[in-house]
Amino acid sequence: MQTLFKDVLLLFQFIVGIFEGTRKLFVPKKAYSWQTLIYLSFYSWGLSLLAVGYVQIIIAFLGWLFLIAGTAWYTTDDPLRVPGTFMPVGAVITGFLVSTFAFGHPEDVITPRTVVLWPTISGIITAIPEFIEGTETKTTAKIPKPEVREKIIVLVASCMLISCWIQFYFVMDNWLTKYPTLLTDNFERSSFVVRIAQAETTEKNRIPENGVNILDGIQIKVEQQLNKTPWSQVERWLLDATNEVSNLGNQVINEKLGQYEESKLWSTDARVANIPSGYGLDLLSIWLGPSSDPKGYFLQKSCRIEPIAVSTRTPVSLGQVEGKNTVAEIECDRLSKFIADEVPAKR
Repeated sequence: MQTLFKDVLLLFQFIVGIFEGTRKLFVPKKAYSWQTLIYLSFYSWGLSLLAVGYVQIIIAFLGWLFLIAGTAWYTTDDPLRVPGTFMPVGAVITGFLVSTFAFGHPEDVITPRTVVLWPTISGIITAIPEFIEGTETKTTAKIPKPEVREKIIVLVASCMLISCWIQFYFVMDNWLTKYPTLLTDNFERSSFVVRIAQAETTEKNRIPENGVNILDGIQIKVEQQLNKTPWSQVERWLLDATNEVSNLGNQVINEKLGQYEESKLWSTDARVANIPSGYGLDLLSIWLGPSSDPKGYFLQKSCRIEPIAVSTRTPVSLGQVEGKNTVAEIECDRLSKFIADEVPAKR
């Protein structure tokens, strides 16, 4: 019975201890405390929900100031340091709040600028107390000792470097969103970009999808224009194949790549050659943007255009073509070829 009574007493003391700890955390000993500032911030935000216009903005602004001040006060009373530095963890939390307050938006609270400037602001917040001395009621400015100034310079510079690397990430992400073809390039010689998805870059996974889409779209349009068309019209079309393919390419690029900035970095061209059974037509999509290959690269899809007799539906030689009795039949490769070289000269 006594054992049960002791267990109940210990449990009661444990609950009371938790309650007392919670009460000390949330109930300030005096009005001038960090808890008061936190409560004022919540109170201000609650009032801002009931206000409109400039009044709402002013009240919300005061709420942010109370929250930042209260958080900074609480986290610096007994600071926990970031391992390996003299930066308090509270400065990191306060820096995030300051960055969110300064650079966030109502519709998007955390923006890229918020994240980029967070480390630098945290470093500056850590350095500020080193330039101030005094009590809670009276403070004066001071110049830190040389060894402290050195620590401050190293810390702030390190935080700025972290901000630069975070900014570099957002820049790269923005580039790859607008220019997705850059992802297919070879980064083996880069000292700051590493491909982690694949151990190595092969020719197959280097083929840019947008370049393939351009050629596929041009192929469909060329086949629609030339297939089963009188041979005489096809030969006239082939005489001006460069302009014809360029016009079709512009249409395809606008249709398939209109949402990308890189649409301006693709061009199209054509090469026509005589073959024993008719003509060979090479469709080219050329990348004009930056590349790890000094000569650049382009994609190629080859087509064969042959004359077919309408009556017998059999191939005929070029010397046997008879006006309207012969039409063209076109057949293109299924896959596009990736060629890391200069575009071949026109024949």
